[in-house]
Formats: sequence, C-alpha cells, structure tokens
Amino acid sequence: MKNNAKSEKLSDLLSIAEAETDVETKKKEEKLEDLKRLVKELQQHEEDSTKNKKSEAAAKVRLLAKEELEVRGTLAMLGAIPPLVAMLDETEQNDVNSLVSSLYALLNLGIGNDANKAAIVKVGSVEKMLKLIESPDGLDSSVSEAIVANFLGLSALDSNKPIIGSSASIYFLVRTLQSLDDESSPQAKQDALRALYNLSIFPGNVAFILETDLVVFLVNSIGDMEVTERTLATLSNIVSTREGRKAISAVPDSIPILVDVLNWTDSPECQEKASYILMVMAHKSYGDKQAMIEAGIASSLLELSLLGSTLAQKRASRILEILRVDKGKQVSGSYGLGAAVSAPICGSLSGKPDGGGGRECFEEDEEMMSEEKKAVKQLVQQSLQNNMRKIVKRANLPHDIVPSDHFKSLTLSSTSKSLPF
Repeated sequence: MKNNAKSEKLSDLLSIAEAETDVETKKKEEKLEDLKRLVKELQQHEEDSTKNKKSEAAAKVRLLAKEELEVRGTLAMLGAIPPLVAMLDETEQNDVNSLVSSLYALLNLGIGNDANKAAIVKVGSVEKMLKLIESPDGLDSSVSEAIVANFLGLSALDSNKPIIGSSASIYFLVRTLQSLDDESSPQAKQDALRALYNLSIFPGNVAFILETDLVVFLVNSIGDMEVTERTLATLSNIVSTREGRKAISAVPDSIPILVDVLNWTDSPECQEKASYILMVMAHKSYGDKQAMIEAGIASSLLELSLLGSTLAQKRASRILEILRVDKGKQVSGSYGLGAAVSAPICGSLSGKPDGGGGRECFEEDEEMMSEEKKAVKQLVQQSLQNNMRKIVKRANLPHDIVPSDHFKSLTLSSTSKSLPF
C-alpha cells in the first residue's frame, strides 16, 4: 500500500511538472509569435497606410528591448534591425516620434549585445544617421540626442570604432560637446564626451580628432569636475600618438594646467591620469620636459611620489627619473634648481698650443667650479627642506618634526645628482 501511495504521489508530481512545462512552453511560443508579427509590421513596404503601424512597431521594439536581454537577440534573429535602420531614410524629418522610436529601438537592441552592435553598423546605420544630421532643414534636438546616444553605444565595440571614427561622426560629436547650453542637453554633452573617449581608444581615430579643435577644448575644460576625469582619460589616449602629443603641447598653458592636477589630493583618479599624460610627454619630448620644470613640477612630483595612490606614486617616480636623466646624462636643473652650471671654455680658437696658460686657466676653472658646486649644493638642501615642509603640512603632521636632525643629515649628504624621493 505504501509503495502504491508513493507511486501515485510521484505520478502526480510528474503530471504537475509536465503541465507547468507545457504552460511555459506555450507562453514562449505565444511570445515568439508576437515578436514575429511585430517584425513583420516593421518589414512592411512604406505606404501611407503602414507608416503609423511601423512607427508603433518601432516604439514596441524600443520598450521590449529595453526591458529584456533575451528579447534583443530574438528580435535581431527575426530581422528587426534592417527595417529599423531603413526607417531613418524613409521617415520624414518632421515625424520626430517615428525617428526617435526607431533610433532608441536600435540603441536598446545593442545594449549588452555585441553581435547586434556590429549588425547595426554593418547595415549602414552610421551613414543614415549622419545624413539626418546634415539635413539643411535642421534637426530636432531629441533626434540629435538619440543619434549621440547611438554613437556612444555603438562605439563601445572595438570593431565599430574605426568605422564610426572615419565617418563624419567625430565632427558632430565635437559640435555637440562644444555647443551652447541651450543647444544640447547636459546628458547629450556627457554622451558625446564618452563617445569621443571610446573612439579615441583606436589610435587611427586620433588623426580625425586632431582635425577638430577638441584637444584645445579638452585642455581648457580641465577644472570642471563634472568632465575632468573623462577629459583626462581622452587626452591619455590622444597622447599615445606623436601628433597627439604635439597637439597637447601646442595648447597654451597645457603643461602648467596638467601639472596643477598633480596637486588635486582629493581626486586621485585625476592625479593618475594627469601623471600618465605628463610621463608620456616627458619621455618623448625634451621641450615638454623643460616646460614641466618651468611649471614647478618637481615639488608636486616629490609629494605625489610619497602621498599619492600606488599608481600615481609609480608614475611620479618615473617622471622624476626621466627629468633627472637626459640622453644618459644627469642634469642638475631637472628639479627646478636653475640651469645646469658649466665651466668656461679656455684656449685659443686657432687650436695652437698655449704654453703654460692652459694650466693656469684649468686651476681657475677648478676654483670656480668648486664655488659653483657649493652654491648648487646649498640650493639643493634648501629645496629639499622646503619640499619636506610642504609635504608635512599637507599630511597634517606636527611641524616640529621637520627639519629633523636625520633629515638635515640626509640633505647635507645629498647632491643634485641623488635626490631622495
């Protein structure tokens, strides 16, 4: 009896499970049929009687794709992407609702789905979006913002970066970023900056970026805390090319502006990015190194190498090393202590022997160099002590610990060729 009862109970459970499975399967089948009908509505030939249906279908796709990740893949497999892209051509520009629906439907289909992102670009969406932008009749701001959002989403895929970058999209994004407050919303500007950052990751796009005045705008935007971190990240990509470094150097006061960021103790991410840009520029250009020294980078680097984040410390130490050594030769002026001292040249220009005069001149040179070395050594000691006082002050340490006897002994034994950091 017990065995029969167990068998009946098991049979009931299996029946319930099968029934639930059947219900679930039926729901999925019905949902699939709904999606098929939706895509068919999108695929209808453009006629006056079908315009509204296509617009409504695009709006439904927009909502469904926004809410469900699985639906995005299904709609794409059913062929929803080509007719949505075609709507950008077929829809009249005064039909703002249809354009916005199709654009955001495409945007949502690409979220979290790289295959869809690639497919959207492959069927010519970038060209059609740019065609809308270039219309002589102007473009509604909501449509423009939807296009910016699409460029942001599509540019996240590496294979799309060169395609989007080589089009006129960069000019459009830069215009959006630089537009007056009443022309583009803050969200559109943020999206434009993020899209430009994505595009700048691909080195081949830097040349297109440099055809605009984006670099000048980015450097001058440093200080606006809403965009500074993303701005520095974009410049970090641009500085990777020779032309990019030249463009950054050419912006008035670019080096002092970047050096100032090193002192932003409340923004370690910005310090890290600024130190990276300066590190690359110092490594590649003697002129930029000199500009950094003149901007007083030494004390900022010394402080950053002691109190910054781990990454910032490494980069600051690297810049200090680069500034200290120029083509294998140590330079005493690398810490902002003035120009390197050189002995006067003696001897005749004719190259003839000068008898005993050479020895006399050499002895005078030794005396002069001895005095100059003492002066440089004194400057080094003063600079080190001043820097340490600043660091202690920023670190909120007791003032009476600096200069300590131990630190004084360090500075007394230090030279311009071996500065502790």
